[in-house]
Amino acid sequence: MTQPVTAHPASPVEYHNPAGLYDPVPNGYSHMATVTGSTRVLLISGQGGENAHGELAPDFRSQVRRALRNLMIALTAADMTCRNVARLTALVVDHDEDKLTVFGEEMALVFQPGAMPACTLIPVPRLALDGMLFELEGTAYA
Repeated sequence: MTQPVTAHPASPVEYHNPAGLYDPVPNGYSHMATVTGSTRVLLISGQGGENAHGELAPDFRSQVRRALRNLMIALTAADMTCRNVARLTALVVDHDEDKLTVFGEEMALVFQPGAMPACTLIPVPRLALDGMLFELEGTAYA
């Protein structure tokens, strides 16, 4: 994991941008924030369907798959796994039932039945980048 940036010397919050994910700083956010206390909390910024170079996958399924892969990169960088994820928020451009099916199929490849995190899917008209169709934000605990 990259060197963390601490919000303030007395703050339990550290910000991280792990190798393998593109540099989000020019867009005004960090990929992860860790809050250390009796329980370590990992807040993962919305992960889209882009690779480490910021190139978006060409279609919805590929973007969902890549966003989940990016989520796993962030979790691994924080020494966590998908079993640590308690909550996800999925943003879907032009949501419909077909996209819900794709999302469910791709989630089942990453999370075990009975261990799916709480999740809210929010239909949206647009996301941050042109061509971006899907974004996934997560909260994990260790």
